[in-house]
Amino acid sequence: MRLLIQHQTEYRFTEPQKRVVQLLRMRPTSHIGQNVINWHVDVDCDARIKHSTDGFGNVTSMLYVDGPIERIGLSVSGEVLTDDRAGIVSGAIEPLPPEVFRRNTELTAPDEQLLRFAREHGLGAENDLSRAHALNRSVHSMIELTQQRSSEVRPVREIITARSGCSMDMAHVLIAAARVAGFPARFVTGYIYRNDPDHGFRQAPHFWAELDVPGYGWIGFDPANDHCPDECYVRVAKGLDFRDAAPISGARVGGGHEVLNVGVDVVLSQGQLQD
Repeated sequence: MRLLIQHQTEYRFTEPQKRVVQLLRMRPTSHIGQNVINWHVDVDCDARIKHSTDGFGNVTSMLYVDGPIERIGLSVSGEVLTDDRAGIVSGAIEPLPPEVFRRNTELTAPDEQLLRFAREHGLGAENDLSRAHALNRSVHSMIELTQQRSSEVRPVREIITARSGCSMDMAHVLIAAARVAGFPARFVTGYIYRNDPDHGFRQAPHFWAELDVPGYGWIGFDPANDHCPDECYVRVAKGLDFRDAAPISGARVGGGHEVLNVGVDVVLSQGQLQD
């Protein structure tokens, strides 16, 4: 599948800022099943950008803007060729061994609810792959998917108590449960193409999890949609949790508040439509 992606982000500040520093994880890499044909990251103000690679293998861009500044607009666009590999990730940059992703974080720390959930689901599966699918299916059934992204990043104990959340929340619950069940698990940010204009969800970056399954390696699982990522998905960044893989994070020097507007459009390329 040939996908065109447009990701617009606008920051507006109620007071001029003296300095803004942003860390961007918005550039996907090529691997088996995902070929990045072209990709551009642009900013509409006078800024310095430094590209690098972090410890997880994510391509990062440090954005430095000196003030006074009242608005910043970021534009990310690109074209990616994808194949359906049933969620299996091969040929990606992997600087860390899977064991690193057994470590819990503040967002994925298990509590008694999660320990009970992990014990109750997937234990009757006949093999590790079936257990992983059972965990994904159980998180999908337990957490009601909300149409809006959560206004804050919540730990899994709060998500399980609320029994509702966005794709980010559901990915965190699956990661926490998978680690309790013995799987290395990590958080993934990216994009998804939806062939249903009436799905009712605003286009935005999408989030899911990857589990290291014995005999298979890393496999993606999307509890928000109850399946493994296919050719409709584009992987961008990964980490122990959302904070390691967030598309944008940073700091600013100045008072007031910031207002964020995000728009994402994922469509088939013209060549794909003609085929």
